[in-house]
Amino acid sequence: MLEEVERWLTRRSWSSADRPLNRLTDARAADPHRTSVSVVLPALNEEATVGAIVATIRRELMEKVRLVDELVVIDSGSTDATAAVARAAGARVVHRDAILPRIPALPGKGEVLWRSLLVTSGEIVCFVDADLKDFSADFVSGTVGPLLTDPAVQFVKAMYDRPLGDSAGQGGRVTELVARPLLNLHWPQLAGFVQPLGGEYAVRRSLLDRLPFPVGYGVELGLLVDALHTVGLDALGQVDVGVRRHRHQDGQALGRMAAAIYRTAQLRLSRGHLVRPALTQFERGEEGFVPRTHVVDTEERPPMREIEEYVERWAA
Repeated sequence: MLEEVERWLTRRSWSSADRPLNRLTDARAADPHRTSVSVVLPALNEEATVGAIVATIRRELMEKVRLVDELVVIDSGSTDATAAVARAAGARVVHRDAILPRIPALPGKGEVLWRSLLVTSGEIVCFVDADLKDFSADFVSGTVGPLLTDPAVQFVKAMYDRPLGDSAGQGGRVTELVARPLLNLHWPQLAGFVQPLGGEYAVRRSLLDRLPFPVGYGVELGLLVDALHTVGLDALGQVDVGVRRHRHQDGQALGRMAAAIYRTAQLRLSRGHLVRPALTQFERGEEGFVPRTHVVDTEERPPMREIEEYVERWAA
């Protein structure tokens, strides 16, 4: 691992417990405009889980304390009761196709995240996947926390254990087989991220609307790489929120995800980056995640600030 990354791990990796809720609400109260928070859940046929996530965020972070200003579920065209369940639990629900209708929507998670910038108003935008089980509000407060308390931080990913069934730490197969090798080989500054493809992260709008969005599964890798090149490693961080349980996809779906991520990386490799023959992986130790380094033998949407409707909305 690069020395720069080792230093970064000590400075920009935290636990959600490092910033209690009262500290975050005090930070919000000191500057409520610059610290307004929008939470976005992209959802496609997630009626089994979306309601509990929405209800937890609303109860813990909007009613008990005032940390989140708006909670929006973007429905990607669900054929089940996702929209009704989310609305009943307290979210504002917007259909993907109702946002920026002059540009026909493409299928994909990144498309939904990109469009969400047009229907949210927070200076901080927090994304949360809608298929999480045993959801904790720490996924939101943990990732938002560094942005509220440190003006130098602009992009924060959640990190966590990802069990696969009864097997601890075996989730995240595309991360380990595709994303982590790509990042270690071509963007070694990002080798310290435990969950580079995780769907839970918070970003300042002033950065987010400058970045292009891959429309599909490559969105997380694309945003992370482009954020590095836009604001530098020290503006990025990660927060340990414990355990993430969610619906796992089959092998074919994972293959499609891997292909999209590889294509996203391929588009960025034209910029010319260092190739480093080493791979850093992470194991849970007594005091947190421990890095272990081993020697190694798609369509995109433009930055939102280039979209006329977005510029007009934020100029008003």
